[in-house]
Parts: sequence; structure tokens; C-alpha cells
Amino acid sequence: MISFRRFALRRGSRLLLSDIDLVIQSGWRLGVVGRNGCGKSSLFAALQGKVDADTGDLDIPSKLRMASVAQETPALPDPAIEYVMGGDEELAIALRDELDADARGDTEAMARAHHRIEELNGYDARARAGRLLHGLGFSADTHETPVQEFSGGWRVRLNLARALMAPSELLLLDEPTNHLDLDAVLWLEEWLRRYQGTLLVISHDREFLDGVITHTLHLNDGRAKLYTGNYSAFERLRAEQLRQQQIAHEREQAERAHLQSFVDRFKAKASKAKQAQSRVKRLEKLAGTEAVRAERGFRFQFAVPDRLPDSMLQLEEIEAGYPGEDGAPPTAILHNLRFRLEAGERIGLLGPNGAGKSTLVKTLVGELEPLAGERKAHKDLKIGYFAQHTVESLQEGFSPFDHLQEKAPGVSAQAIRDFLGTWNFAGDRAFESVDGFSGGERARLALALIAWDKPNLLLLDEPTNHLDLDMREALADALADFDGALVLVSHDRHLLGLVCDSFLRVADGVAESFDGDLDDYARWLRSRGATSKKNKKKEAEAKPVARVESPEEIRQRAAALRESEKVARQRVKKIETRVATIEGELGTLEAKLADPATYNGPTTEMMRLSQRQAELRGEKETLEGEWLKLYEQLEA
Repeated sequence: MISFRRFALRRGSRLLLSDIDLVIQSGWRLGVVGRNGCGKSSLFAALQGKVDADTGDLDIPSKLRMASVAQETPALPDPAIEYVMGGDEELAIALRDELDADARGDTEAMARAHHRIEELNGYDARARAGRLLHGLGFSADTHETPVQEFSGGWRVRLNLARALMAPSELLLLDEPTNHLDLDAVLWLEEWLRRYQGTLLVISHDREFLDGVITHTLHLNDGRAKLYTGNYSAFERLRAEQLRQQQIAHEREQAERAHLQSFVDRFKAKASKAKQAQSRVKRLEKLAGTEAVRAERGFRFQFAVPDRLPDSMLQLEEIEAGYPGEDGAPPTAILHNLRFRLEAGERIGLLGPNGAGKSTLVKTLVGELEPLAGERKAHKDLKIGYFAQHTVESLQEGFSPFDHLQEKAPGVSAQAIRDFLGTWNFAGDRAFESVDGFSGGERARLALALIAWDKPNLLLLDEPTNHLDLDMREALADALADFDGALVLVSHDRHLLGLVCDSFLRVADGVAESFDGDLDDYARWLRSRGATSKKNKKKEAEAKPVARVESPEEIRQRAAALRESEKVARQRVKKIETRVATIEGELGTLEAKLADPATYNGPTTEMMRLSQRQAELRGEKETLEGEWLKLYEQLEA
């Protein structure tokens, strides 16, 4: 149990957090949300002992083991898998002791080291580290690669794997989905749902938060308010609170009409496509949150394109990749690409990092010349391209005004200022150097510079990496209203689901249509993993000669299988009903345990509540394990 009592924290002269009274119960998965600069990362720094409270107290159990993701990765010659194993510091010490004892020939010390390694489950540590690396997208042939040979994004993943490797009762994750592809995000979501300790996570990915957290801590105007439930539940509760305060009724009604127009537009074709049905579900999740959305006070848009040709862009039998350097042969990443983009199409690219999504986008842009085949673009095509390096390419020392004036030298200063104001660079902000801008502000400026050109095709490669939740929502609204065509790479399922009508899966050297929505894609990834395990097991158990079953044996086996499936489905239904009941009771218990009044009452009552909470969590964990096995059995 972690408790804040009248806790306050400053950064320079600015009061970040003030008068915080909060109790975080063991086992909670807590999402910390709020606008950029509200104090989320500073709160993590306080928990890690890096900064002290200005006033008040922060109580953390003295023996609590804490893990977090390191901000820097040293350029080490160590293999990646050993770097990850080093996250378990006690095990690393025991393994060093074993090596030292062996070098000295000290059999007694070696026996002690062996015993300690066994206590720490150290002999399967390499396998555990390998599973973490695999889940985060590292292929098996990279596990022995030295850390110093990985790029910055992959080193971030190594640090995440190292943090997950560390035994902990408290895990702090600050934007863990940055630098991950969607496949790795889905894997991490599953891993965190099974984590046994207390989790605090900062993220601007609302679907990731919805899939992981049990509680939400909202930081706003220096205060912290705790909500039971995931991010969507928090939005609904906060919207109700804001409505009770009679926030801007007219703005709320306008936002309601705006959302309803989306729902109406896509319900009309919901019978035609799974993607449309998926979008309706996502939009309906937002129903009732209009007051929160109206509170944003920030919206932007992409202007209506001057021209919108029907057939915009074609790739015909293209080999896409990179030319060789210094006489080396070219490297083909994608083969036999056939791609046709029509006016108004909205395509999301799915697949793991390194499979070729960015290569495909660069080929569409024309940044990469095809190694073979032909790229055909309409003469009126006007592309707005946001690459992963776009934010870094802004000129240091330049202001937003400078950037736009350089882009449009003949435009009046007032017109430039008016345009920048619509992107929240109003007044003096238009003349501030980007040197002091946050990543989110730089990304917003980069998008503004793209919007100025009135593109009829947007090619966006991970545009949300630096954006907070409010800005992501504004981007989703702007893209949903955009009249041109769109190709989007993003690990943000909420954004993909709201703005894309169809999906391409880019993997194994090809780009092919994915027939389904994002929920189908998540299920497909899980089933593919389960199928892979089963295939390996079958191969290991394969006999040289298989006996041919008789027709009667086949009928009997089929009947037994149907009966087994029937029993399994009935059990799944019972488990789901019981888990729902447990979650309801846990919610009630957690609300009581979060109430400071509970701690002013009898100690026996608090102990009773804690004991009941532990019993329910144990039962839920057992049931979820059984449910997962039954689900995999039924999906086989």
C-alpha cells in the first residue's frame, strides 16, 4: 500500500501537485492521465525517490521492490538477452558469484551460489528473457546481438524488456507503447494484465489503457482525483461531473451533433463492412463524453483539397526496398506490390516493426524509387507526408511563424498568424523558438505545416508518438472530417479504428488486404501464436507412421469432440458470469479501501476487507487461467 498525505511538489517556481491525499492499494493497475506538463512524470520521480515532496508525506513500504524503464541505454558489447537478464539484479549477483567461485575452485561457495540461483528460478532466466524479447518484436537471431548495435528505438524496447524481467511489487511504466508496433502493444497488454504486482502506467493510448488498467488517476490543475475503472469509464464519470457543473452547454450540444454525424454516416454502411461496424462501436463508446471532449477547447482541421482526382496513385508489380551502397546489391523488402489508391480511401497498415510499413509509405511518397515495377501518380496528386523523423527535422531556433513564412514567402504576416492560431499557436506562441517546445508541440507544428499545403492524400507514419490524449482526439476528429485519401501507420488502435475503412497487413515481404477489423486482427495474432505452439508440439510428438482411422472411429471422435466443446463452452459461460460477479464485488471493495474513512475505523474491518479482496483476486486469477486454456482449446 502506497499513500500520499497532503503531498505537494514543485518544479522551479511552478506548483505541479498540491494537497494530494491518495492511497494506492496493492495489486491495482493504475493509469495516470492528464495533459502534458501536469506532473505525471514528476509523480513517478517522487515514487522513485528522485525528487522530494515540498510539503506532505509519501509512504512506501521499505522492502517494496520497484522496477521502471531506464531512460538511457549504454552502448554495451553485451548480448541483448544477457542485458535483459541483468534486469534481475539479485540473479545477476548470484550468477557472478557462481562464476567467481568456479574460477577460484571454491566448491562450498559454488554450492551456495547454485542454491541461491535455484531460489531465484535462475536456471530458466534465459528462457524468460527470450520470451520477453520475442514478445517485444526481437527475432531469435538478434538475441545474441550486442546492445551497441541496436538503434535508439530498439534500445528503448530492450530497456522495457529489462524492466519486465526485474522481479517487482511495483512497476512504473512511462509511455511504454512508444516505439512499439501494434503487434508488440497487444503482447504487452496481455503481459501486463497478468502482472501480479501494482502497476502505474502513463500512456496516451486510450485502448491500451482500457485493456490494462483497473483504476485511473487524473491529474488536473495541481490536483489528483482517483476513479475506479479503465480510461473509458473515467471519461464517462468525468463527463458527468462536468455536466453537473453546467459546463458550456452549447459547446456540448455542438460536440454531440458532431459525434452523432460520424455515427450516422457510418451506420449507413455498417451492414457492408466489419470495419464500419467496428467504427460505430468505437464512436458509441464516446457517447456521453461530450462534456470532456468540449473541455478540450482545441480542434483543428485539414482544409478541403483544391482537387480530388478519382485514381490518385498506383503501384504495379513493384519491388520496394533500398539501393545498395558502395557497390553492394539493393535490398528488397516488399515484393510484387500491387496497390491502387482511389479518392476518399482510408487505409491502415498493420504488421510488426521492420516488416516494411515505412518502406511502403516511402515508396508511395516517392521518397524511395522502386527497385522494379512502376509507380503511377495523378498529375493533381498533392501529398501531405508525416514521417517518424518529421518532428526532429524542424529547424532549431526557428519559430512556428518562421517555419511557415519560409514555406509561404509571399503570404501576409496576418494570414500566417491567423492560420497558426487555429493550430493553437496564437499570440506570442507563434514567435517562440521550437527549441523550448515539447515533443507534442513540435508534432502539432509539423502537422500544421502539412495542412497548409491542402493535400489531397495524407501519408502518416506514426503521427501520435509525441501527442497527448487530447491532441490524439483532435487528430482523430480532423482525419475523420478530411475529404481526401489517407494511408496511416499507427500503434494507436483508437485512431486506426476511427479513421480507417480498410487494412493492409505488411509482413513476410508482402502487403495484402486484411479482411476484418482491429478486434479480428488482435484475435488473429493470438490464434497464430497458439497455432504455432500446437504445431511445434505436434511435430515433436509426430510418429513415423500414422494409423488410418476407420469411418466409425472418425464419427466417434467427432461426436466426442462436439460433446467436449459443448461442455467447454458451458464452463466458459459460467466462468465469465462468475468473473463479472467478482469484478463487481472487487470494485465495491476497492472503493471502500480507497476511502480514507476506512482507515479511521476499526482495524479489524480494514483487515477483513483486505483479506476478502485477496481471496477474490486469487479466485479470479484461477478462473482466468482456466478460461484461457478453454478458449485456446475451442479456438484450435
